[in-house]
Amino acid sequence: MANYDISKLHPVFVRQMEALAALDIEAVMKNYTDDAVLLRFEGVSVGIEAVRETFTGYLTVKPTLVELQEYIETEDTIFYRAIMSLNGEPEHAFGTLVVRDGRIWRQTAGFGS
Repeated sequence: MANYDISKLHPVFVRQMEALAALDIEAVMKNYTDDAVLLRFEGVSVGIEAVRETFTGYLTVKPTLVELQEYIETEDTIFYRAIMSLNGEPEHAFGTLVVRDGRIWRQTAGFGS
């Protein structure tokens, strides 16, 4: 697996990982556009308030990046695979962030190997 210097990755990804680690819902929400859409196998969150509701629940499991396993980006798209700690337990995570005007406009996120 590659080693990634998180600080040199897309600034939106860096801000998102920092906000999640800080368990700071306001910092998380600053990363999203008002018309953001979050797609997960558990459901779709459409609009900023629905995304806020989803992340309010997600932050209760104390998500922390353990290892970034794969990562690639373009100017407006980020694709990653990682190991996250959720409630202290490792979980394989993957997702895509589509960025518009410096914030997340569309996101996919999932867990599992």
